[in-house]
Amino acid sequence: MQRIALHTKLKPGKEAEYEQVHAVIPAELDAALRAAGVHSWRIWRDGQDLFHVVEVEDYQAMRHALRDHPANVAWQATMSELLAVEDDYSGTDTGLPQVWELPGSGGA
Repeated sequence: MQRIALHTKLKPGKEAEYEQVHAVIPAELDAALRAAGVHSWRIWRDGQDLFHVVEVEDYQAMRHALRDHPANVAWQATMSELLAVEDDYSGTDTGLPQVWELPGSGGA
């Protein structure tokens, strides 16, 4: 299991819309994420900055599985209207590098 931290940024004025869209994600996207090995995905927001923590079997495999999945393609089209930089799942993103962990906290 991998624990991946991500940082994304909203376009100015899109905070409320982003939260509204995430209140309930489409069932097809939920199923696609779970089928791709995602166990949990949490997002925190500070102004326009979004901080994600994803617990997933294999992050790169998940991105590959979702890249052309119809539910994710539709979701990313919606996100492209809200995010300052859209993610087309074509890169080799590995998340944010971890720089510190409280010793003995049993991280991933």
